[in-house]
Amino acid sequence: MATTRHWPAMLAISQRETIKFWHQRGRLLSALVRPALWLMVFAAGFQNIFGVSIIPPYDTYIEYQVYVVPGLLGMVLLFNGMQSSLAMVYDREMGLMRLLLIAPQPRWFLLLSKLVAGTVLSVLQAYAFLALCAVFKVDIPWSGWLYALPTLILAGLMLGALGLLLSVSVRQLENFAGTMNFVIFPMFFLSTALYPLWKLQESGAVIVYALTRFNPFTHAVEMIRFALYGQFNLFSSLIVLGALILFFLLAVWGYDPQHGLVKKARQA
Repeated sequence: MATTRHWPAMLAISQRETIKFWHQRGRLLSALVRPALWLMVFAAGFQNIFGVSIIPPYDTYIEYQVYVVPGLLGMVLLFNGMQSSLAMVYDREMGLMRLLLIAPQPRWFLLLSKLVAGTVLSVLQAYAFLALCAVFKVDIPWSGWLYALPTLILAGLMLGALGLLLSVSVRQLENFAGTMNFVIFPMFFLSTALYPLWKLQESGAVIVYALTRFNPFTHAVEMIRFALYGQFNLFSSLIVLGALILFFLLAVWGYDPQHGLVKKARQA
């Protein structure tokens, strides 16, 4: 277990990530532009085509822009989680990761510190997008900003842990873009971020429907969706928590130089 002497390491790593983010201000802009384009262009263009019936957590008919907001919040968390893992690959190439992993703190705690630091930045970007939604008068309850905080943290941790796991097997920075494309886009489009699950079932897309149900990103989006309206989705929360634990444990094992994928990469 981590002791009090380990917590300054987490603080130092968080400060480093924050300073690095501050010097990369275009990162915040890109994090907002991407979901904003979906909100203003895609959602606005399809609001008269995609009808959203009264389904939980909604108690009345809603505009399509309102429906996609939880999915776009998930997009912010997903892309930032992948960018954080991209930074891990970069640090490993530059030798900074090696210095970090030989520190006297437990390896799992150092990886947890990187995960927590990245999640804090993800949540801040998510709230920046919520503020953008308020500017464009998207009808999201103000109380939902507070209710959504725990779910944004949990979803950010889960997606960040997935990014950590991916960074284990990527040996070169150039290969990471392809890996991200094989993860980000399937996870996003095979989810309820853009359309309700019942529409897939109604359309007869059985395979897509099944993949969407088992996609942890789907449950992250639904967890956030319910929280924005002051409701707790226990099933989705348990799925996200389970995925977080699984991804993180696999990442810790992967970064173990004695047993994990790092050892195999060196031997290759």
